[in-house]
Amino acid sequence: MSEQIENLESKVQNYNLKCKMGIKERTYKYALLVIRLIEKLPKDMTSVVIMKQLLRSATSVGANVVEGNSASSRRDFMNFINHALKSANESRFWLNLLKDSGKTASPEAAAAIQETTEICNILAASMLTLKEKRNS
Repeated sequence: MSEQIENLESKVQNYNLKCKMGIKERTYKYALLVIRLIEKLPKDMTSVVIMKQLLRSATSVGANVVEGNSASSRRDFMNFINHALKSANESRFWLNLLKDSGKTASPEAAAAIQETTEICNILAASMLTLKEKRNS
């Protein structure tokens, strides 16, 4: 019973740390997570094609967030965040394809899919907030 409580407390602490981490730092760490995952994948032709697509889309998420922070206008900022969201959704597609095709069943893949989903949710919520502010 105490092990379950410790497990739950650990999950809560991890969640709280993720919430406190800025989106810029979080997407950077996400890109590193994906890079580590890619390095462990088999090097057959199918995997290599998917890995290249995944690497481009996953690293694009953070790059667009960083560019958005330097945007010259609200509209420009929204475009960068929207592109980051699209890249995150694309990354989720490639990660699920790797998992469902049996190319990986690693804990890193599951963690990357979970983190991708959370980042997508954050970016989508940001876009909704920005659109609401624009319309008011």
